[in-house]
Amino acid sequence: MLRQPALRKLRLPKACETIRAPVQRRTFLSRRPNQSSGRAVENLDLRRLSQSAHDDHRNRRLFLWSGTIAGIASFCYTAYKIKEELNKPANLDSGLPPTDPLVRPDAADRKVVLHDEEGREIVPTGNSTVPSFPRTIHLPSYASPTTTAGLSASTVDTEYTLVGLGLRTVTFIGIQVYVVGYYVATPDIAALQSALTKKVNPIATTLVPGERDELRTALLDPAGSEQAWGELLAKGIPARSAFRVVPVRDTDFHHLRDGFVRAIQARTQSLPRQAAQDEEFGEAMRQFRAVFNRGSVPKRKELILLRDENGKLSIAYDDGGSKKEGRPAGSRLIGVIDDERVSRALWLNYLAGSKVASEPARRSIVEGLMEFVERPVGTVASQVV
Repeated sequence: MLRQPALRKLRLPKACETIRAPVQRRTFLSRRPNQSSGRAVENLDLRRLSQSAHDDHRNRRLFLWSGTIAGIASFCYTAYKIKEELNKPANLDSGLPPTDPLVRPDAADRKVVLHDEEGREIVPTGNSTVPSFPRTIHLPSYASPTTTAGLSASTVDTEYTLVGLGLRTVTFIGIQVYVVGYYVATPDIAALQSALTKKVNPIATTLVPGERDELRTALLDPAGSEQAWGELLAKGIPARSAFRVVPVRDTDFHHLRDGFVRAIQARTQSLPRQAAQDEEFGEAMRQFRAVFNRGSVPKRKELILLRDENGKLSIAYDDGGSKKEGRPAGSRLIGVIDDERVSRALWLNYLAGSKVASEPARRSIVEGLMEFVERPVGTVASQVV
């Protein structure tokens, strides 16, 4: 066999030998080299990233808590300073004489009269659905039914002036039902002024502040108001007056009737037994119920309860008219009750007693009457006109 020659180890020239770089080795005490091999995950430190995220969340929480505490502290401080300012006695010099109505303690309870876009005087009600009531309205002198076609009214209108208004609420949560306003015929205000003034001071033509306070107390007292208004209505003072009822939510005539009937029954309990249960009064109540045997009453529609000099009750309703029937908008007479006891009971339901249909309305009416008696008799009607 041929023996292959042994392979000899060839040695390359020194110039051709590869220059080897020294290998760097790390120990646990050495630092990480600044050079990188270019791999994406070589410098990824999960522990450091987790610690950084934890620090960021902690700083954010501290910042939010600091803002919350600072906001609460500033709110409490502001409320405290406002309370201090409100408790300080205010000494505001208005420049008005002490007898001016606007500088008296009851100035805040007085009616605020504004003007609408057409220049008419209105009084705010404080309700968004029925925001205002007109300061004056014009109503005809309604007559009794004479034909089967319906009820008629005179063509001569009488101006009525708003005395006071308020909201009627029901149930313990105060559900708002309607806004009611008390109007007195402008020509009859002088007689009402005179009667109220002479009730406190028989020789006076106007009442001073102390006398007005005495009259106000009497008209807000349950027994005193029953006596005062009972005497006035029995004498036909004021001769002509009206309650304007405007619902703030959709309702119907039956709900209104039930409320009025309960009020009349409660007031007639104080009458003599024979007067409250005779046939004429029973017939009058049947007529009153029959007037309200109708349909719905949408919100913002007007119901007028009018009492004349004889105590006759006229009921008118404005349903906005009907294009199909060719009937224009405006109050239309729907019933007349001749018995004076029905209208008197309804009036006392709003004006007198320990429990009235609307306490805000009664207080507003009393303050309106105080505006009457603070002026000489006969000057309020001329001012309105």
